[in-house]
Amino acid sequence: MASTWRLLDTGTRRAAENFALNRAILEARKRGLVGSTLRFLQFDPAALLGYHQSVEQELDVDFCRSQGVEIQRRVTGGGAIYMDESVLGWELYLAKSDLGSPDMAAISRRICEVAARAVSAFGVRATYRPLTDIEVDGRKIAGTGGVFDENALLYQGTLLLDFDMERMLRCLRLPAEMLSPEAIAGARARIVNLRELLGVVPPLEKIKHRIAIEFASELGVEFEPGELYPQEVRLFREALKEIDSADWVDMVQKPRSDLPVLEGAHRLSGGILRAAVAYDRPGARIKQVCFSGDFFVYPPRTVADLEAALKDCAVDNIASAIVRFFHGRRIEMPALSPSDFAVAIDHALRAA
Repeated sequence: MASTWRLLDTGTRRAAENFALNRAILEARKRGLVGSTLRFLQFDPAALLGYHQSVEQELDVDFCRSQGVEIQRRVTGGGAIYMDESVLGWELYLAKSDLGSPDMAAISRRICEVAARAVSAFGVRATYRPLTDIEVDGRKIAGTGGVFDENALLYQGTLLLDFDMERMLRCLRLPAEMLSPEAIAGARARIVNLRELLGVVPPLEKIKHRIAIEFASELGVEFEPGELYPQEVRLFREALKEIDSADWVDMVQKPRSDLPVLEGAHRLSGGILRAAVAYDRPGARIKQVCFSGDFFVYPPRTVADLEAALKDCAVDNIASAIVRFFHGRRIEMPALSPSDFAVAIDHALRAA
């Protein structure tokens, strides 16, 4: 007989409440107070920092406040992101033994392939993209990530329903170049949502039902709708007192001057290649880079993958990291070479 796991739907909430629930449910699962759980969630508009990030360095505070966007700090690491009701979140709270492997890479592949099957059920061809993404025809439609806490695992995923890319970008502290119509169009070309693919967003309950069916089939369990247990409610209230406060949001304060956003341009024979670099001055590292300009690259996802490969790269290692990235890949780049990307970054860093 299949095991019965709990299905939670906590609806649309403020970010502080969602994060307090993260902490409460994971702690309860770790202590063995509750069984394994699949949770669905959504956010009121919110700009979300990674646990170690600074508001002043990462976000356009004035824009967020003018738009009624909540600023909140996640309980996990990673970069700053934007969330609202147009993104469906799902979370698995499990015991390590539930998946039969402690290897996070193997866990990510297995869970992402399940989620991809759920998305594909609506008439698109969604596939797993290592290490933690789900894509349709090379464009990202879902992201995931997991963290162990002793004997418990929290694995989270998001599915883009009708996502506003421009609003997300404007919440972040980015150079003007990255907010140009061309740059926004480029970002949209790398990400896709269900409305764009299908012309309409399927009913939310159908999407949740399909995700639950696929996980139940893969894991050999049955899901039964449930509620928070009293122990979780108590843990939630304790966590919310800490998280829903200015002290929590402003816990990390770093001067903006330590993370300047620098811009450089490299002229090519047939156009121009621009690099916007968030530069970690104390660590002499590239925190993030964005390339734009007049050039053609195929597959189109290549530039986004290169940007991801260069995150947190030491300045002294940029050239070698770019060489490693392009080695063995079949990429079309007329009038553009791998070294041109290093030159564009170098032009930006000269301002530092």
